[in-house]
Amino acid sequence: MAYKSLLTIAASPEGLLAPVSAAAQIAVRTDAHLDALALGVDRTQVGYSYVGSGAVMIAAAMDRAEAEAREAEAALNAALGSQSPDLRYGVESVVTQLGALTDVVAARARYADLVVLPLPYGKTRGVEDEALTEAALFEGMAPVLVVPEAGMKSSDPRRIVVAWNQSREALVAARRSMPFLRRAENVQIVVIDPPSHGPERSDPGGLLCQYLVRHGVRAEVTVLAKSLPRVSDVLARHLRDVDAEMLVMGAYGHSRFREAIMGGATRDMLEGAAIPVFLAH
Repeated sequence: MAYKSLLTIAASPEGLLAPVSAAAQIAVRTDAHLDALALGVDRTQVGYSYVGSGAVMIAAAMDRAEAEAREAEAALNAALGSQSPDLRYGVESVVTQLGALTDVVAARARYADLVVLPLPYGKTRGVEDEALTEAALFEGMAPVLVVPEAGMKSSDPRRIVVAWNQSREALVAARRSMPFLRRAENVQIVVIDPPSHGPERSDPGGLLCQYLVRHGVRAEVTVLAKSLPRVSDVLARHLRDVDAEMLVMGAYGHSRFREAIMGGATRDMLEGAAIPVFLAH
C-alpha cells in the first residue's frame, strides 16, 4: 500500500513548519495529495452562570476560536507555499468546541493513508494537541507520524527502529509503515527483555523479521536487556546509539469516559522524542 492521501492538522500557528514540511516531502515523493486542516478550538466549558452571561461567554469564545482558525490557516498557507511547486494540496478551516474535536478530526483522518502531526507535548502545545492526536489514532483509525521540532531529516529515513513486543498494535504499526520500511537501508526490530515463556521465547522477533524480509525489507533483530527502569528509556538510548531516523511503534491507550487516552508507554516516548515517531493502533 502506498500513501496517496495525507493529512496534517494545525490547532495553532506555532510549531507547524516541521510537520508541514515532512508531510509535503512525503507527498511529493509518493505523488500523494496533502490535505491541511486549520482548527479553531472553543475551550469554554460553560457551567452555572448568571442569566444572560453564558451567551456572552459563548459568543466571546467562538470569536476567539474563529480568530485562531484564521491564524492557523494563514500559517498553513505560508508553510505550504514555501514547499515544492510539485506539491498538490488543499487547506480547510474549521471551528469546533473541544468536546466535538474528536468527531471533527476522526471524520477526516479515516480517509487519510497517513496523518502527520507535531509532538502533542511541549511548551507551545495545548490540551487540544493531545486530543487531536488521539482522535486520529483511535477514532480515525489512521497511522500518525509525529514530527518533533527538529523536523524530519528525509522523506526516506535510512535507519528505522521497530519496537516489537508481540502485540496487535505493534504488528499494525509495522504493516502500516511498510512504505517507509521497504525504502530504508536498515530496519532494526528491537525486542526489550522478551518473556522467557511465550510464543516467541526461542526466537524473539523472528517471525516479524521473516515477514518483513519477504516484503523486501532489509530487517534484522536486536534483543536488549531492560537495563533502565523504563522500557522507553532503554529504547530512547538505543535510538541514539544507532543514530535512528524513525521509530515505529504501536500506540497504546485505554478507555476513560469513553475517550481514548494514550497510555504511559506511548506518552513516555512522545514526550522525549527527538526523531519522528510512526504510530498506529
